[in-house]
Amino acid sequence: MDKLEIKGNWNKIKGKLKQEYGELTDNDLQYTEGKEEELVGHLQEKLGKSRDEVIKKLRSY
Repeated sequence: MDKLEIKGNWNKIKGKLKQEYGELTDNDLQYTEGKEEELVGHLQEKLGKSRDEVIKKLRSY
């Protein structure tokens, strides 16, 4: 997989995720540069989606 680029658009992505998945909290959506895989793993658990589904969703925003 090529590197997931979310750094510059994170506030926009975070807002859209919160709109679509109301159960997500600010704590669920904490992003630290260089820890993209950790974020994807957490979202997988929280949303019950596969890794590929989560990455596709993040890239769609």
